[in-house]
Amino acid sequence: MANIKEIARIAGVSVTTVSRVLNNHPYVSKDKRAAVLETIEQLNYTRNMNAVHLITGRTGAVAVVLPYINYFYFSIVMDGVAREALLSQYRLILCQTNYSTEAEIKVLEMLRNKEIDGVVIISTALQPEVIEEYTVYGPIVTCQDSGERGYSSVYIEHYAAFRHGLQYLLDKGYRKIGYCEGRQNGSSAVIRQSAFRDFHDENGLRFQDEWLVYDCITEESGAAVARSLLEMKERPEAFIITGDHVAAGLIIEARKHGLRIPGDLAVLSFDNQPIGRLLDITTIDNQLNEMGAEAFRIIHGQINNDCNSPVYRKLDYRIIERGTV
Repeated sequence: MANIKEIARIAGVSVTTVSRVLNNHPYVSKDKRAAVLETIEQLNYTRNMNAVHLITGRTGAVAVVLPYINYFYFSIVMDGVAREALLSQYRLILCQTNYSTEAEIKVLEMLRNKEIDGVVIISTALQPEVIEEYTVYGPIVTCQDSGERGYSSVYIEHYAAFRHGLQYLLDKGYRKIGYCEGRQNGSSAVIRQSAFRDFHDENGLRFQDEWLVYDCITEESGAAVARSLLEMKERPEAFIITGDHVAAGLIIEARKHGLRIPGDLAVLSFDNQPIGRLLDITTIDNQLNEMGAEAFRIIHGQINNDCNSPVYRKLDYRIIERGTV
């Protein structure tokens, strides 16, 4: 099997030049690069990547932890990660965990075992203290606010964003506000629930338990909420919903049953996904794609600078006014 020394001898260049060509180093003349590439093709040379990893101490791969691949929230964040990884010529190892702590630990163990260079966590069931234990093995970035921990994070302030949305509905005259949430015990969900309760208490707003619905993740769960409205003796005047796809399901089903949006029910959603634009849903843009992109930019910088100092990056949010409020 050909090796770098043989390539260098046949091409008439130094071993260093061959190494630079193999690693896409810019400081190689056009003629020498052509000679090396032609020799590689002639010898049918294949790099021993295990040896490369041993020499460089890097794998050129980052693991991405997400609970579900087919939920649009996560796929939009993932798209941002993937776009930046492609620009940086980095491989991504996609790890779907279904919020299994055991599955998530296995990914972090990959970092400990030097199988990957870093971990981007889009959403997790692990406690921050557990994640922190693995920062000694390499950089970790989460796409949620865990406070000033030993790992980096990219996030929006869910408490402020949720209160902003509630104030927007109140300013529009809605006082009976329902709430559709995803995972009840998710870290961001707990923050939003706190904002919801605080806002109602401070503004003296009345609330009924049946107006608060958990496990709303898909269009079908949104449609189920719409059907439940028909059975309520007293309905909310507006819903704040953590996901445009859930909001879309609710709106489509509600209109099937003759409910006017926003005449009978106003809808304010989260995420600013494409379906929200198509259905003219008023939403809070929390920059999901940019969140993923920034998470990769942070971890890539830490890998290449051998720096594991945590970075905390807060993104802005904004209400996009459309036709459902």
